[in-house]
Amino acid sequence: MNLPDVSYARRHTRAVRVGSSDSQVSIGGKHLIVVQSMITEETHNVEAAVDQIIKMHRAGSEIVRVTTPNLAEAKCLAEIKSLLKKKYMDVPLVADVHHQGSGIAVEVAKYVDKIRINPGLFVFRKRVARTIDYTAIEIEEELEAIDKELAPVLAACKERDLAMRIGVNHGSLAERLTVMYGDTPEGMVQSAVEYIQICERHDFRNIVISLKASRVAVMQQANRLMARRMTELGMDYPLHLGVTEAGDGMYARIKSTAGIATLLSEGIGDTIRVSLSEDPVEELPVCYDILQALGLRRTKTEFIACPSCGRTKFDLPTVLAQVKSATGHLSGLNVAVMGCIVNGPGEMADADYGYVGKAGGKISLYRARDEVKSGISQENGVLELIALIKSDGRWVDPPEGFVATAAPTTFNDRITVSIPLQQRP
Repeated sequence: MNLPDVSYARRHTRAVRVGSSDSQVSIGGKHLIVVQSMITEETHNVEAAVDQIIKMHRAGSEIVRVTTPNLAEAKCLAEIKSLLKKKYMDVPLVADVHHQGSGIAVEVAKYVDKIRINPGLFVFRKRVARTIDYTAIEIEEELEAIDKELAPVLAACKERDLAMRIGVNHGSLAERLTVMYGDTPEGMVQSAVEYIQICERHDFRNIVISLKASRVAVMQQANRLMARRMTELGMDYPLHLGVTEAGDGMYARIKSTAGIATLLSEGIGDTIRVSLSEDPVEELPVCYDILQALGLRRTKTEFIACPSCGRTKFDLPTVLAQVKSATGHLSGLNVAVMGCIVNGPGEMADADYGYVGKAGGKISLYRARDEVKSGISQENGVLELIALIKSDGRWVDPPEGFVATAAPTTFNDRITVSIPLQQRP
């Protein structure tokens, strides 16, 4: 029986370059989904900001964003870039610009690799209690004001071949769009389209788009609509995905995953950021876990394990932790730990290696579907698994600094490995 293909192809987009030739990252096109985050240090604390950028880049943030709320802090980016190169390397940096129109944006364009602007605040008009529609003349006046402010920024970006993110936030839409479209994803999309069309009139197309909301459903609807609208308008700009203000803890991780992973599985999205009210380094494992779960990037061992039941022949949580501790650094390898012989071989069919419980305190080892050794005592199981992997020539020693927890208990106690950027698949 021929089954229909219900998979989604990744949406076709142009590739947008971010960074210098030595550290350039490309968003969109046929490139891997890019992971990014934002520092929490204040920009004027140059040393602290640089240290946090380095920490985040080493942990997997391929692009790092820095806030620039005023002109004085915008000038600090020159020091940050210089010190970053001196202490570490030229990390791709994004300047986050909200207020004061072109002034700050033109200044930061001298130093960074990408600028993020918020259309709802870039040309700020004081909100009034207005309920009547805007006239065509009023709309045109606002669009002309945006063009006037945006033109010098686009010129500065073109001069240094910088990228720009047009970052629309549900919570800060311009009053005109709120009046015209209400509290809807349609208003978010229209906001982005207006800015894109101005950019295109100035022959600037090195653009990334984001439409973020704290409500998952709004974020998803906005991005789906944006993807469809761009197709209708002949636009192919990459999308940056994120659920903004997700909060902290496990729920924030689930909320972010629900929004981001659903869209990625539909072929929508080219770069992601998980926004947590925690140390931003904690955002990065969530991003990479989302990508690994969807098969979009492989940065660590993939473990397959049964949930345990009355048929389980060993203390599965303990054994799984032991296997993870020993093999968690083998990026790209699939390892299954199954508690019994009933479902184990079938469920682990896609695994490279299997560790299966048998009666009498014994375990069997599998290479793919084939049982290669049985009757192994549980005490020697992990050592025998390592020996099997080594005999196949697939073992590598753990990298310096690799730390695996023996018994993970919370989302912070996870088995991780920091993979150098150039080695990430």
